Amino acid sequence: MAIDLKTLVAECDRYLDAARISDYCPNGLQVEGRGEVRRIVSGVTASQALLEAAVAAQADLVLVHHGYFWKSENPCVVGMKQRRLKTLLSHDLSLLAYHLPLDMHPEVGNNVQLAARLGLGIEGPLEPGNPRSVGLVGHLAQPLAPEALAARVAQALGRTPLLVAADRPIRRIAWCTGAAQGYIEQAVAAGVDAYLSGEVSEATVHCARENGISFIAAGHHATERYGVQALGEYLARRFAIEHRFIDIDNPA
Repeated sequence: MAIDLKTLVAECDRYLDAARISDYCPNGLQVEGRGEVRRIVSGVTASQALLEAAVAAQADLVLVHHGYFWKSENPCVVGMKQRRLKTLLSHDLSLLAYHLPLDMHPEVGNNVQLAARLGLGIEGPLEPGNPRSVGLVGHLAQPLAPEALAARVAQALGRTPLLVAADRPIRRIAWCTGAAQGYIEQAVAAGVDAYLSGEVSEATVHCARENGISFIAAGHHATERYGVQALGEYLARRFAIEHRFIDIDNPA
């Protein structure tokens, strides 16, 4: 079965409420391909490797969290950007990308999906008064030692996280996927026992130690694999089309 590209994009935009969210890149259809979609390939980032895998899978549309045309990037279509766009255009492939809308969504969002895999109960947003708040605050069903939580993260995500362990069990926790290590100060203000993010900065370690909370860096790519999969599955059910997630390994 096939679905009209414009219908699929409109449903994504509606479902994620993309127009409401100010972002660092355009959300939605970034590159237009063929007019009908039968097969979606999803992935975290629209890398050359993912595009080539999508071509090999005979996809009509590539769905990602990290797309193109970021506000800070060089707008010239040269080098890596030229090769990526040439691959899409020469194979009539569409590129559909959602950044913050896919972090924030209450059903298929990266942070909600990560919580489900780690067994975290959700209490509310990390920044209640901020409409762009992407992080969440929650709790564990039973208190865990920092090392035990890190082991759970390793088992769920398939990689060993970096752990800065405080000398106290973890009951309440805040988290935000991706490059969100800077939110550790909001986590401290929320009074949690631990903060989990994708990436780590040098200053993050000092902040955790000096405020007596544990910190876990579980990987940018590793923490953001699940939202795009959930969105792809939603679209597959909604329109009776095919969806396949392809994980291009990234240790960062």
